[in-house]
Amino acid sequence: MDKYLEMIRIRFLMMLAYRTNYYSGILIYSINIGAYYFLWTAIYGGKEEIQGMSVIQMTTYIAVSWMARAFYFNNIDREIAQEIKDGKVAIELIRPYNYLGMKTMQGLGEGVFRLLFFSLPGMVIVSLIFPLSFATSIITWCYFAFSIILSFIVNSQINLLTGIMTFFLFNNDGLIRAKRVIIDLFSGLLLPISFYPIWAQDVMKLLPFQAISYIPSMIFTEGFQGQEILNALFLQLVWVVILIVPIQALWVLAKKQLIVQGG
Repeated sequence: MDKYLEMIRIRFLMMLAYRTNYYSGILIYSINIGAYYFLWTAIYGGKEEIQGMSVIQMTTYIAVSWMARAFYFNNIDREIAQEIKDGKVAIELIRPYNYLGMKTMQGLGEGVFRLLFFSLPGMVIVSLIFPLSFATSIITWCYFAFSIILSFIVNSQINLLTGIMTFFLFNNDGLIRAKRVIIDLFSGLLLPISFYPIWAQDVMKLLPFQAISYIPSMIFTEGFQGQEILNALFLQLVWVVILIVPIQALWVLAKKQLIVQGG
C-alpha cells in the first residue's frame, strides 16, 4: 500500500509545480458557471421551480457539478494510450505494482490537488458572485463526500476501460473524445437527468454515467431526500462493483496480446 500512497504524493507534487494553470482555470470555470446561470435564469423566466428545482437550486447544481468535475476528472485513459504507443507499458507491467491500480492512484493524486487548489477556492469565489444555496446539514455533506468519492471511482473505471481498449485498437483517440462527450452529456453535468424526456431517463438508468455527476450534485442541492439518497449511493456502489468485471476481463485479454508499437 505504501507504494500506491507514494504515487498519490508524487502526482500531487507534480500538479503543484503547475498550480498557476489552475488559478486561471478558476476564472474560466467561473465564467462558464456565470453563462449557465444567466441562461437558466432566462429559461425559468420568473417561475418558482421546474422539475422540482428552484432557480437557486439549479445554480447550485451547476456550480457543484462543474467544481466536482475538477475532482473526479482525470486523463488516465490518455496516459495509458500514450504509454502503449510509446512502448513504455512493457516496462510498467514488470514493475512491482498493479499497473491499473497505480494509474488510479495517480488520478487520485491529481484529483486531490484539484480539490484543494481548484474546487474549494473556486466555490468560494463563485458563491460571492452568484446566489448559491449550500447544505446546512452535516449529514448531507457526509453523504456528498462519500458520493463524490464513488464518482471518482466510477469515472476512473470508465477511463481505465477506455485506456485498455488501446491494446486492441492501437489508436483510440476518437474513442477517448467520444467518451468525454458522452460522460458530459449523460452524467447530468450539462443538464440534470430529471430534465430529459422520460424515455431518455429510462435509458440513462441502465448506464453508469449518472453515478458520476448527477447523483452527488442532487445530494448536495438536496434534490434527493431520505431514502432517495441511500438508493442513489447504493446505485453508485453497484456500478463500482459491476465495472470491475469488464476491466479485469479486458485486462487479462490485453496482456495476452500486447504489441509494443514504440520504444
